[in-house]
Amino acid sequence: MKWTDVYDIAMELVDKYPDIDPQYMNFVDLHRWICELEEFDDDPERSGEKILEAIQAAWIEEAAE
Repeated sequence: MKWTDVYDIAMELVDKYPDIDPQYMNFVDLHRWICELEEFDDDPERSGEKILEAIQAAWIEEAAE
């Protein structure tokens, strides 16, 4: 997965951290958790606040379902 795979990353986070409320995640932890995903294979330096916000929003949406 790459940073642009927002929904795939969100789905992986839902599966890996089912008891976490993503609404209250800070971006430092979110970035670290994404980089630690087994399927994630992108440069950690290529992320930014906008991509992390998009991933967090997708995670919130997925967790609500």
